[in-house]
Amino acid sequence: MKKFVLAMIVGLSAILCSTAALAQDKSYDVFNPIAKYIKQGDAEKLSAWFADNLEVSIFSSTNDSSRNQARQIMKSFFDSYTPRSFDINHTAGRGNMKYALGSLNAGGEVFEVTIFVSYKGNSYKIQQLKIEKSEKTSL
Repeated sequence: MKKFVLAMIVGLSAILCSTAALAQDKSYDVFNPIAKYIKQGDAEKLSAWFADNLEVSIFSSTNDSSRNQARQIMKSFFDSYTPRSFDINHTAGRGNMKYALGSLNAGGEVFEVTIFVSYKGNSYKIQQLKIEKSEKTSL
């Protein structure tokens, strides 16, 4: 009987640890492909993560945009500022909302990027994407 109880405790502990690891990975996974497409300057693939309507803010010019309009805005940005690197510096969230703060080196300048996503339906979608020039200089 003691072996059975011990086996149950070990099994339950393994399940709980696995579940916690998956939950933690899920919070970071949503930003992996988004960061990859920003780093590549791929507006087409990035737009697959856009909500049907979202807010895009570049250099304090804010637009409430459809997915297609936002894709065109990002394509224009990437055409003007070819990305060299993009790193996410911080992520956080609560419930079905998450955000990431990142640093984009593009076109010889450094930009601060803020991404807000929310979970709708069965996936995360970008609700807001903000790009501002950073006070830091490019490397």
